[in-house]
Amino acid sequence: QVQLVESGGGLVQAGGSLRLSCAASGRTYKYAMGWFRQAPGKEREFVASISWSSGSTYYGNSVKGRFAITRDNAKNTVYLQMNSLKPEDAAVYYCAVEVGAGRWDYWGQGTQVTVSS
Repeated sequence: QVQLVESGGGLVQAGGSLRLSCAASGRTYKYAMGWFRQAPGKEREFVASISWSSGSTYYGNSVKGRFAITRDNAKNTVYLQMNSLKPEDAAVYYCAVEVGAGRWDYWGQGTQVTVSS
């Protein structure tokens, strides 16, 4: 069983930066981890993911070049550095663990990101 707790969300002006953290308890060994987001009235959107070894990272088209995902396996924590934030980045951001190809079985409770224009 894995439990995930996100933190770091908040209110930021457009163009600003935020760093989200996701602390995992339980076994995440060998699992990829990722971030998703969901804005009101919209579908959940893939943001970024990172392999266990941090050798592979993937990003949604809307955040490429602005966001960076990293992980610290010793701390069982994954981070999402968000730069050049835009109002359309506002959403609840969720951390998740991928236990199999496309199987995101564990989710955090989410952290709100608000971007003012």
